[in-house]
Amino acid sequence: MASLGDMKWFSKKKEDGEPVAVSRVSSGISDGNSAVSEESMPGDRILNKSALSSGEKAKSEKSKHHLSKLPFSGVSVETAGLPPGTPQYIGDAEPTLATYCLYCYDEISAVMRTPEDISELLALIDLNVVNWININGLSGGIVEKLCGMLGIHPLVIEDIMNTEHRPRFENYDDYLFLITKMITANEDGSIEYDQVSFLLKGKLLISFQEKPGDCFKAVRDRIMSGAGRLRKHGADYLLYALLDSIVDNYFIVLEMLGDRLEQFEEASDSESDQEFFHGIQGLKREFSRMRRIIWPVRDSIAALSRTESIQMDVSLSPYLRDLYENTVQAIEALESYREHATSMIELHLSEVNTNMSRVMTLLTILSAIFIPITFIAGIYGMNFAYMPELNKPWGYPAALVFMAAVVIAELIYFKKKKWM
Repeated sequence: MASLGDMKWFSKKKEDGEPVAVSRVSSGISDGNSAVSEESMPGDRILNKSALSSGEKAKSEKSKHHLSKLPFSGVSVETAGLPPGTPQYIGDAEPTLATYCLYCYDEISAVMRTPEDISELLALIDLNVVNWININGLSGGIVEKLCGMLGIHPLVIEDIMNTEHRPRFENYDDYLFLITKMITANEDGSIEYDQVSFLLKGKLLISFQEKPGDCFKAVRDRIMSGAGRLRKHGADYLLYALLDSIVDNYFIVLEMLGDRLEQFEEASDSESDQEFFHGIQGLKREFSRMRRIIWPVRDSIAALSRTESIQMDVSLSPYLRDLYENTVQAIEALESYREHATSMIELHLSEVNTNMSRVMTLLTILSAIFIPITFIAGIYGMNFAYMPELNKPWGYPAALVFMAAVVIAELIYFKKKKWM
């Protein structure tokens, strides 16, 4: 059995110390060292980025200023001022201690191992079969040590550790790197967003997850049971299967949010305005966040389907195109839900304004009715000694009858004007 430690391809370096050329595909914003060329599919940009020299050392202190972090910017207080390629965990939650397992399989058999350390893990890798290293958690130095032993570029290691990066695809000389986002729904209905990074290198696929818990159970079951065509293909097909599970989970979460949207629509009359707007605005925020995630994932899959890297078999192109279409459908469903939520808010606001207008109309009519009555009562309430009908026995009922006649006349007038 040929182990990974006996092979040279995983630690490829140029003897003269020159950087390895990198072809980066990203839907984010390129830096000054990137050349941009448009491709056929919309939203994709190929960035040919020269890797930094491994011998370059820059000394800089961490920034002490609190910087506001933009979505998927990868910039935070922890990374401000650090040299490029410095691996440091960046994320919303505390880092989880890294654990890992190894799946080795071919068409005949499959085995899952949990080695004690990285050295044992690398020794267990069999290059004659497909190998999948699944790492859960990004702390403990496991990522840096493993990637360092595999000859992975420092910038890639930095991107793996920074969970705020925008999903993207990068094509290096001897491996592929892909960042995507996994969206899962908890039992309490809350939505979790976790970054999953992939490294594909020959028959070796490594997945890096922020923490345990994912949507890959069906893939693991297929590996161990031998069901389907998964074990008949290489590591590139495994990458496709994992991406397909992530995209399928988008639809599960979207369906759950769609059901919640329908519940708000049905209960809009019974709920208070504050509860309704709070719930709908929460759904709109989730839709907007999912849109910021699924859109670049779609572009990354499109770039992966067009890559000419030797890491990807050309027979996978139809599968990747189908996966691309699934992301397009997810975006269309997402946009439909967002528009529906917006229309629900506008309709509810219209109903609130209509009800308010009715109340104001009623108050205006009541005010108009009582103005002449108050005027008549004010006249006869003046404290003068001589006033008409003051000493008449029928003066009081006559005043009441006159007031009632005024009210009836006003009501008839308002009715004819259709103000009531």
